[in-house]
Amino acid sequence: MKHHRLRPAALLLSACLAGALLLTGCHGSREQAAFAVPDSFDASRDYEITFWAKNDTNRTQTEIYRQAIEDFQELYPNITVTLRLYTDYGDIYNDVITNISTGTTPNVCITYPDHIATYLTGDNVVVPLDELFADEQYGLGGSELAFDGPAQDEIVPQFLEECRVNGHYYALPYMRSTEACYVNKTYVEALGFTLPEDTLTWDFVWQVSEAAAATKGDDGVYGVNGQEVLLPFIYKSTDNMMIQMLRQLDAGYSTASGDIQLFNDTTKTLLLDIADHTARGGFSTFKISGYPANFLNAGQCIFAVDSTAGATWMGTDAPLVDIAEENIVPFETAVYPVPQFDPDDPQMISQGPSVCIFNKDNPQEVLASWLFAQYLLTDSVQIAYSQTEGYVPVTTRAQQDPEYQDYLSRAGEDTDTHYKVKIQAARLLLDHLDDTFTTPVFNGSTSLRDAAGQLIEEVTKSVRRSQTVDDAYIDSLYADTAALYHLDSVAANGAVKADLGPLPATAVALLAALAAAWALILLYLLIGWRRGRKRRTQGG
Repeated sequence: MKHHRLRPAALLLSACLAGALLLTGCHGSREQAAFAVPDSFDASRDYEITFWAKNDTNRTQTEIYRQAIEDFQELYPNITVTLRLYTDYGDIYNDVITNISTGTTPNVCITYPDHIATYLTGDNVVVPLDELFADEQYGLGGSELAFDGPAQDEIVPQFLEECRVNGHYYALPYMRSTEACYVNKTYVEALGFTLPEDTLTWDFVWQVSEAAAATKGDDGVYGVNGQEVLLPFIYKSTDNMMIQMLRQLDAGYSTASGDIQLFNDTTKTLLLDIADHTARGGFSTFKISGYPANFLNAGQCIFAVDSTAGATWMGTDAPLVDIAEENIVPFETAVYPVPQFDPDDPQMISQGPSVCIFNKDNPQEVLASWLFAQYLLTDSVQIAYSQTEGYVPVTTRAQQDPEYQDYLSRAGEDTDTHYKVKIQAARLLLDHLDDTFTTPVFNGSTSLRDAAGQLIEEVTKSVRRSQTVDDAYIDSLYADTAALYHLDSVAANGAVKADLGPLPATAVALLAALAAAWALILLYLLIGWRRGRKRRTQGG
């Protein structure tokens, strides 16, 4: 047999092409066959699936996850579920992005639709769930399930709709929350104001906040709390703040197709207004000052906006209070929806974790993952988890379950499971389901969300640094923010197109390692070719 030697140029080209094929798998483009629902679940084989989840170092939540896994494995002894816990959704997102390139994604993952939209830039990375939803045997409420799972029409429609991306369902809702304004009612009344019955307005919050700031005496002590520290109004998530303000004013943010409308005149007006209130001592943010709950509980804040899921940290008797007991100031806590421009037409963001499933080479493994994801929606899991914080179950059957209704009715019986503020926060969302909204999800919507919050953060920091915030400042801020979050140049229609944003550091490291490996391979091949050529020359 005659052996053909590749010429050096051809050899180098082949190696480069092979390396390029590997590199194109990074950041979500690894080739994988589309998932097809098996005719039946093969219970004779063993499956090992990984579940990436988040908690806030809440041991009760961790135990609920572990109990759910234990109960599920009793029903399906051939499926082993390994739990990996994170304390930040951003870390989960970065790890998933990195692992897509190596084909080592988890099987089941707690996530957000914005993140899923980025995962979908890879072929068949995330499993579309439409066919699984409808499968008579293993779908929602299917006949072959080993547990009593919810049917599709028993999942709250608004929550399920949040899981639709590009016309398909790519996730199941797991828990839902919104934002709440936790108010030190005692201080509000001490300042001579009366809280409204149902809804706070932005004007009211700003007015009370600036009145509180004005109580500062020449000795540096605030009259309202007798302390040297007072941040009357602190907002935890400034991206939500901007998004909800724009929604309440029916102003642009983005379209479903990804046309970005954030950088508009209404946004500029809002930013200038926020700058003015900051200058008067009425406003700060979590990123600048710290957790709103800590300032609220220490009597150093009057209006603290955070998720309803954070209710267990809010108030004098909060079970998860993070400050020393001697620093807690007694006061009466009131729970309101976020401030509104029009109290007759409240607009509140809907948020909370969902569960997606990643595609694998073995369809049976994917089906095993789907069975576990569904199990997380059973009444026992939903009710137990919702009682840990101010979340609400995502199914109507769990919400209407006598056990859950009994839980809601016992607000204030204790300062743990039935902590009053936590149950009030959950009721707030249950009472306002029809007033909630979500933002469009597309590749780049995560970057847009970050940019929305960054605008408020930068304006607030600039004011605190005694910098001038005016129209020219805002125009420059728009350009800088668009560049920072890789939002492309403004199109003719005033929209800005978003891209994926920067790769996670772990992904960059992986790319660098692959590039270095291929460089060494090329060097090895080149040295070998030169040695071979030298031997042929000497032998000839």
